[in-house]
Amino acid sequence: MSRLIVISNRVSAPQGSHSGAQGGLAVALESALREMGGIWFGWSGEQIESFSGQVNLQRGDGYTTATVDLEEQDIDEYYNGYANRTLWPLFHYRIDLAEYERGFAGGYQRVNERFAETVRPLVEAEDSVWIQDYHMIPLGQELRKRGCRNRIGFFLHTPWPPRRLLATLPEAHELVETLFAYDVIGFHTEEWLQSFCDFATIEMGATSEEGGDVIRYRGRSVRVMICPIGIDADAFRKLSESETARRTCEQMQLSAVGRAMIVGVDRLDYSKGLEERFLGYERFLTEHPEERKLVFLLQIAPPSRASVQSYQHIRNALEGLSGRINGAHADLDWVPIRYVNQGYPRDVLAGVYRASRIGLVTPLRDGMNLVAKEYVAAQDPEDPGVLILSRFAGAAEQMREAVLVNPYSAEEISDAILTALQMPRDERIRRWRAMMDGIEREDVMWWRKRFTDALTAVPVAAE
Repeated sequence: MSRLIVISNRVSAPQGSHSGAQGGLAVALESALREMGGIWFGWSGEQIESFSGQVNLQRGDGYTTATVDLEEQDIDEYYNGYANRTLWPLFHYRIDLAEYERGFAGGYQRVNERFAETVRPLVEAEDSVWIQDYHMIPLGQELRKRGCRNRIGFFLHTPWPPRRLLATLPEAHELVETLFAYDVIGFHTEEWLQSFCDFATIEMGATSEEGGDVIRYRGRSVRVMICPIGIDADAFRKLSESETARRTCEQMQLSAVGRAMIVGVDRLDYSKGLEERFLGYERFLTEHPEERKLVFLLQIAPPSRASVQSYQHIRNALEGLSGRINGAHADLDWVPIRYVNQGYPRDVLAGVYRASRIGLVTPLRDGMNLVAKEYVAAQDPEDPGVLILSRFAGAAEQMREAVLVNPYSAEEISDAILTALQMPRDERIRRWRAMMDGIEREDVMWWRKRFTDALTAVPVAAE
């Protein structure tokens, strides 16, 4: 069986377990690599004085990691610049925050060329190459230029912006054209896929074939597919029953002193709707004074991309909001918001999820959001909590039994919190069971198999 070569911006060293404080994507890719074997290539996260292309190999747990260091200019232009200050806000519909700088675009292209040059010798003839996310859109084309005839797939973990928004990117046509170097492109939802097809067909003159599953442009055809990512549901369920998770759950229940806990776990990012969430919770406290001392909100928000100014702004705004809300509503024996700026291992988070009555997952726009799925997987089947989920998260397409809300509406968030607190146990169980069935059915192995089956079905290019 051919190996899988996964390429992503950042690489996690083999951990041997799921208890590390890793994001959902890292855990998903590790699961796929353990299943198929292969190499995970990407940036080490480290800085070097001058780019050398030297690859650091680390073997273990069924696959090998291969990482390279980047120089300061690469990090500034490719990562902090084009990835985080141009594409990320644009792909999350925040063109007001997007910065269109030629230097950023040049650095993005240069680093993708360096990645292609470095990883090409590691790719064997029968391997399938699976490139992940918006950091590496041009990488497939760069590999093709270097003679790579392997099957190459690309998966986008973020939303894809509507045609008119993408058109604001100066190099939009060139960027989209590079995607036609791939054999298969995967999206989480029909909306993201359709937005891509709209731009390719309307703005660039590409043609749609096979009922919209294949898009052709200038002699190249690419298959597009909906392939929502899942979690390792069984592993996370077991994690929620581990000793660490049980201890954490008990500690949280003791600290709640009989109050219902609402939990939010998000990177500190403007796409996560944290300001809007706090305002919705504040509305609940104001509109339902009889309920307010019966609940508290625990918001865990580890900082990310601290060098980008928009992230510094969101941190300052949340600190101000949480202070204002606590100052206005707190009492001697109760604080309405516990706001924590650090990350925790996954087994600890599993215990926090299990102890909470409500999971509050309200991004303004999100490609998927695996926290929503992990929250459901961690629940006690006999007495599950309630998931409140943004309609604008990709997960909402699969998790219709959640209490769905418009995250921009403080009223809807307030109403949803009251609904969740008053929801009868039998209804909570019914909703949880339906969501858990879907999470178990369309788990990370289903995601990996669905995509790689489509990729390996593609005929290999002739020499």
